[in-house]
Order: sequence, then C-alpha cells, then structure tokens
Amino acid sequence: MSAGLHQQVRALMDAAAAREGEAGPPDLEAERAAYLQTALELGGPVEEVARVEDVVIPDAEGGRMRARAYWPTVPADALGVLVWLHGGGWYVGDVESFDRVTRQLANASGAVCLSVAYRLAPEHPYPAAVRDARAAVVWAAADGAAQLGTDPARVVVGGDSAGGNLAAVAARHERDALRAQLLAYPALDAAMAGDSYREFAEGLMLRAQDMEQCWRTYLGDADRADPDVSPLNAHDLAGVPPAYIAVAGHDVLRDDGLRYADALCAAGVDVTVERYDDMVHSFLRWGGVVERARELIEALGEFARVSFR
Repeated sequence: MSAGLHQQVRALMDAAAAREGEAGPPDLEAERAAYLQTALELGGPVEEVARVEDVVIPDAEGGRMRARAYWPTVPADALGVLVWLHGGGWYVGDVESFDRVTRQLANASGAVCLSVAYRLAPEHPYPAAVRDARAAVVWAAADGAAQLGTDPARVVVGGDSAGGNLAAVAARHERDALRAQLLAYPALDAAMAGDSYREFAEGLMLRAQDMEQCWRTYLGDADRADPDVSPLNAHDLAGVPPAYIAVAGHDVLRDDGLRYADALCAAGVDVTVERYDDMVHSFLRWGGVVERARELIEALGEFARVSFR
C-alpha cells in the first residue's frame, strides 16, 4: 500500500482540482504553453550558475539540434557532463521548461549539465527522439568535450519520465561512453503492464489514459515491444552503466522503475533505487513549492558526482 500524499503535494492537487473545467478542448500548442507555465509558477527561484550557453549538436541524420549547457558555480576537480533529457511525454517540454531543474542539477553535480532539445512528437515521431538522445551522448563524449571544457571520459546521462525512457535507451546503446544513468520516474513499458497502472489508473497528475495518449502520440504504428521503445524488454542489459532510479509512490510509472531496477540487478548492474512514496509524477519540476523536489535534485547530483570520480 502506498504512503499518504505529502501535504505540499495535496495542496497542489486541491488547487488543480479547483481549476478543473476551466481549460478548453485539448490543443497541442496550449499544452506546451501550459507545461512551461507550470514550470515558471512552481519551479521556484532561478538558481545562479557560473555560465549558460546555447550549443549546437550534430544529429544522426546530418542535421543539427539545440542544447543548453550550464556550468556549475563550484565545479568538480575533474569536470564532467550530465546529459539531461527532459520529460513531457515525448510531445511537450523543452529546454526552457526545465531551465530551473537543469541549473540545479549543474550545481548539485558539480558538472556541466547539457539540456537537450530533442525532437518532439507528433511532428517527429519515434525514433527521432531516440536518435537525438544517442547523438547528444556521443557528442558529449567526443567533439563536445572540447567545446564544453569537460573530460570526455566523464559523461552521465539522465532524464525524467519520457526523458528517463530516452536516457535508458541511450545508456544501453552508448554504454561504453557513460559512467552512469539517472532515471527519475521513467516510462519503460509501452504495454503499461505494471500493477501501478491499475492502482493509479485514475490517479493524480498522470492517469493511465494520459500515458496511453503519450505513447500513441510518440509511437504511431511503431512496435511497442521494441526494446528501444520499452527498455523493460531489453535482453542486453549486462554491462550497461550503473543506475540511479527514483520512483514516486503515487504514480502509474512507479512499477516501471522498480521492475527495471530488478532487471538491471539480474543482469549484474549496480543499481540504487529511491522511493519517494508520498510523491506524485512530475514532482522534480516543483522545487518552489515541494521540498522533496530538492531532495531528488541533491540525490541525482550526488550520484553523478560520485560517478565522475
């Protein structure tokens, strides 16, 4: 049985319920704007970093994608890079809506945090985002190191929700380039088979039907069983980088993270699991109103910092 909701989360949910019915019919641009607005309202103050710079990364198809690099105020002795892949169901979210999170991650890890503007569905369905995630890791471990001033042998990949999915896939394919993978409430099973999908089908923040919409928008007619879609179906996990996995107790994706941790352990991979049992999906972005968001930032940063040593 899940723990009760944290009082700060309960207050947010009550406020959201009071506004229910105010919005009009679903609209893609409106959803993207609302996602950014939530980050601005709930993310807290903008944390100072030493430097911020937009960079351009070559993609796997001969094109280019944008990313934003954040240098920490107190860098580690050996400067690494944390490639961060934002959440948002593969169709909302961007560098701007994660600006507060990635600033905090840079300072918490002592590393350059590289926030990647991977291509979004439905304009760019699967596998575009996977290719972009992999390309960002490859760049950080090669040509990008000279531009960023980082050690090419010190690269970590991470992401939340849909970004956690992309981070897990990138970590599998680019394992030799990485020190660790950081997965915050990742979406790892397009079959939606975990018990938490039933337990929280009508849950808070993210319902089962919401995740179905995310998967459908991202995948179209792609094979949902493909391990690059559903990392829980991968059979080549031995040798992937050590993992930190955080799950929220009141989240349809809770069991995705727990099941993946079990699969990694069975493959001989070092795994650290932290359960935020009184949290709901997406709480990482609410640092201005939910204290435990800061706990998760610090845990992610510490795991990365240790991995860089």
